[in-house]
Amino acid sequence: MKTPANSSPAATTKPQADARSSYKAFRPISTRWMDNDVYGHVNNVVYYSWFDTAVNATLIEQGVLDIHAGSTIGLVVETQCFYFAPLAFPQTIDAGIRVAKLGSSSVRYEVGLFAQGEELTAARGHFVHVYVDRETRRPVALPAALKAFLETLT
Repeated sequence: MKTPANSSPAATTKPQADARSSYKAFRPISTRWMDNDVYGHVNNVVYYSWFDTAVNATLIEQGVLDIHAGSTIGLVVETQCFYFAPLAFPQTIDAGIRVAKLGSSSVRYEVGLFAQGEELTAARGHFVHVYVDRETRRPVALPAALKAFLETLT
């Protein structure tokens, strides 16, 4: 089969589930009754909320993100998710976090969602934060403390 001229071989490779060992930090997330859709599993939009929760809660707990008074905030400019197995209420999800790319003002976070006790991701995805000045919304260099913590997740 010939690959179209405007796509790379990597773009046509089927995504695969990741192992727990691929992630640097974890946080549990409880599913809620309202997360399930009419098909009996967690609705796809909830996964993106879990990505945000896992990353931002970790940054807040580490003291490198102040969502109320910090001068630097992260804006999401790109997201993607691949689904491998259903998740449903009532389950506890383990969200694995890693940093795939650390730029001067941006970070690509990758998050793997695991059913508790499972070795492979039920879903995995990423989002890119561009860090900007809270007032001007213009990109700024990653604050030193944030960058130092993110380096531990690479």
